Amino acid sequence: MDSAPSWGLERGPHRFGELRRSVDGISQKTLTQNLRNPERDGFVTRTVYPTTPPTVEYALTPMGAEVSAYLTALSAWSQADFSRIRTARDAYDTRSLDPVT
Repeated sequence: MDSAPSWGLERGPHRFGELRRSVDGISQKTLTQNLRNPERDGFVTRTVYPTTPPTVEYALTPMGAEVSAYLTALSAWSQADFSRIRTARDAYDTRSLDPVT
């Protein structure tokens, strides 16, 4: 199971190109769209530097770092207890295959 999607921002700011290279197969448009909501919600900051071409950098806000800690803990728990999750899924799937009586 993969860890929670953080793109490494909890380790510090990253340029847009670095983020894009860290997510296999994501287009520029999709990554931009996926960064807008956390920015709007106050979890991520976007800084544009006046270079040619413009350099764009993303970083977690203090609130984003707090949420990241919770997501990291949830991801670690789900990875450690995935066998319990799989058992629950198997039980559910088996039950859902039973004919309705």
